[in-house]
Amino acid sequence: MVKEIQLRIKLEEETIEGILEKKAARYLSIHPKDITAVKILRKSIDARKATIYFNYKVAVYIKELLSDKSEYSFDYKDVSNAKEVHIIGFGPAGMYAALRCIELGFKPIVLERGKNVKERRRDLRAINQEHFVNEDSNYCFGEGGAGTYSDGKLYTRSLKRGDVRRIFENLVYHGATEQILIDAHPHIGTNKLPKVVKNIRETILKYGGEVHFESRVVDFKIKNNKIQSLQLQNDREMPVTRVILATGHSARDIYYLLHKKEISLVAKSFAMGVRVEHPQQIIDSIQYHCAGERSELLPAASYSLVHQVNGRGVYSFCMCPGGFIVPAATANGEVVVNGMSPSKRNNKFANSGIVVEINADEDLRKYEKFGVLKGLEFQKDLERLAFTAGGRTQTAPAQRLTDFVEGKLSNDLNSTSYQPGIKSAPLHSLLPKIIGGRLRKGFFEFGQKMKGYYTEEANVIGVESRTSSPVNIPRKDNLEHPEIQGLFPCGEGGGYAGGIISAAMDGERCAEAAIVGL
Repeated sequence: MVKEIQLRIKLEEETIEGILEKKAARYLSIHPKDITAVKILRKSIDARKATIYFNYKVAVYIKELLSDKSEYSFDYKDVSNAKEVHIIGFGPAGMYAALRCIELGFKPIVLERGKNVKERRRDLRAINQEHFVNEDSNYCFGEGGAGTYSDGKLYTRSLKRGDVRRIFENLVYHGATEQILIDAHPHIGTNKLPKVVKNIRETILKYGGEVHFESRVVDFKIKNNKIQSLQLQNDREMPVTRVILATGHSARDIYYLLHKKEISLVAKSFAMGVRVEHPQQIIDSIQYHCAGERSELLPAASYSLVHQVNGRGVYSFCMCPGGFIVPAATANGEVVVNGMSPSKRNNKFANSGIVVEINADEDLRKYEKFGVLKGLEFQKDLERLAFTAGGRTQTAPAQRLTDFVEGKLSNDLNSTSYQPGIKSAPLHSLLPKIIGGRLRKGFFEFGQKMKGYYTEEANVIGVESRTSSPVNIPRKDNLEHPEIQGLFPCGEGGGYAGGIISAAMDGERCAEAAIVGL
């Protein structure tokens, strides 16, 4: 017999040998010797009060042997000579679209503008140390997409879009730790994700798929509203019948290309703001109610904050405990910041995007001349502003948090994890009022909710502008573009996902849709 139950374990009980078995026996009113195994299904932390608990969901095996066999299996087939599906982009959506094609007996041909994970590291080093951005290989573009070197957080609310567990199991199949199947807010880490991504590529190649790096698509050839071929940057033309467009939300050239060809796009709402960086010990002390160092049994503390200011949400985004702030620009002449964490989350800083909702219909009237691309142009203006305010390098403009809220220039700044460096600048006045004014009120309110959060020991660093796409590429119920037969917009770039897991699920769905009738 196997019974699933919920258990609560106090922090100080966590190190007691056999504590789960003892608690389970007491809960089920059975003798501990009747329990042959306890399998952890889910684990989370409840630190709302001074007494900290670990919440466990467990499967208790009573006089029955534990089975470690997963209910998920991945039946990859040799597709060397199968019908082809072309996939543009090798981020989470593109990777999972390719894997799903192989399972279904079709050959994925992946075209990625950037480099593989190993070669990509050199270009990341150039951004951090030399302030030079390779526009095809950076923190956003390259094997694995933005997630590979931007944390690898796997939390999603997209539970109705597909089988979330299947996505997680496939990551484990390709080398991720099984801990991601248990944690309430799973995370792989930037130091471990590249190996997982490389393993996914090797699976695709092993079963007959193709992955082409440094292969940026520069044009689509369309005839009678049907996609016919792709033109690559080296003037090579590739005939196609089905194309999954999984280019991510930073591939602005794709939006411009579609717009130029008069292919329907839609302006959508998105969010922009800044990164705020605290010493991790401050966040730990707030969340875990501790004066000194947190218990070694506890991970670096995180937070989630939201407040309504003048009809718009101000909220935390992509919170990175024990992490780093990284330069996420995709072109020279712009500054963009993002966050990441290594698997151990053991850096001395905590950072989070704090962003403001931008309503495409109401907040961008000055940009109406750009039509459906108005949000994209607004993004670009703020990123250029940050570039100028930072000194025209990848150095980012920054203020102490209290100075930002109080509207005064910082005489000096706190230490930071952001490698290119930070420069004092009046972000409170540089940011448009629809963002800056709301952020200032939002930060003050966050300080009321989390005592100690509002502190001069924190830096505000700009700008966090790539939270999601400001453009939606429409599609029909069958996931195909309403005007172009054979084109399947996918993932974050299409406006259909908001992170690694939701993008991966959308990639699988698009693969299933693209093969219909092929």
